[in-house]
Amino acid sequence: MIRGRFEREGLALSTARSGAGRTMLFQHGLCGDAAQPAELFPPLADWSCLTLECRGHGLSEAGPAQRFSIATFADDVAALIEAEARPPVVIGGVSMGAAIALRLAVTRPDLVSGLVLVRPAWFTELAPANMLPNALVGELLRDYGPVEARVLFENSSVAAELAERVPDNIASLRGFFQRMPIATTSELLIRISSDGPGVDTDAVASLRVPTLIIAHEQDAIHPLAHAEALARTIPSATLVRITPKAVSREAYVREARAALSDFLKETST
Repeated sequence: MIRGRFEREGLALSTARSGAGRTMLFQHGLCGDAAQPAELFPPLADWSCLTLECRGHGLSEAGPAQRFSIATFADDVAALIEAEARPPVVIGGVSMGAAIALRLAVTRPDLVSGLVLVRPAWFTELAPANMLPNALVGELLRDYGPVEARVLFENSSVAAELAERVPDNIASLRGFFQRMPIATTSELLIRISSDGPGVDTDAVASLRVPTLIIAHEQDAIHPLAHAEALARTIPSATLVRITPKAVSREAYVREARAALSDFLKETST
């Protein structure tokens, strides 16, 4: 993975590129970094994976928390594509990254030749109910600090329900209590959980680019229902269901890579 630096609005944002050839812009999820899309990107000789670590993520500077939004992150990605890629490009993302990719496909169709949505956490609405656990962790971190916040979270009904049904989700949520800096983590969780892609159903239905949607069951934060709704709405979408991470992370990665590999090969023709 080759690291780079992208300047925007006075902030130093981190980029990561792997592979060589045609660019796919592949974005990470909330409180993630470039390692997340890199793990899922298949080893293809004629494709490269480019990721912009969003403000407050990875090695990127945070800037003012008031600017944390899916719209801001999408604008940053659009600027990177214009500066360092040859648009239009295939754009995709995991979770929050999928919302960023969806917004760009609608608002900047000149930049997008294909769309990949992996485990989308949003359809079109703001603050969907599935994001409430993330918001809860953010609020607890804001109000109590990491140690007491973790205790309160573990004693909550939300944690009890998730631990029983979706162990992968609870593991991710527990990791937020150790993510530094805590203040940035709290702001990201609160602000992005109450946000959305900022597009309506009619705009999503008007998309005419090849679209791959990858999702699985056993995921409360990324409901299969959102992926199914997107697949029904986007005319050219294909939904691929893969093994849940809670069942086998190895199978999840292998099957996601295979689906993405097939899609990119088809896009190349």
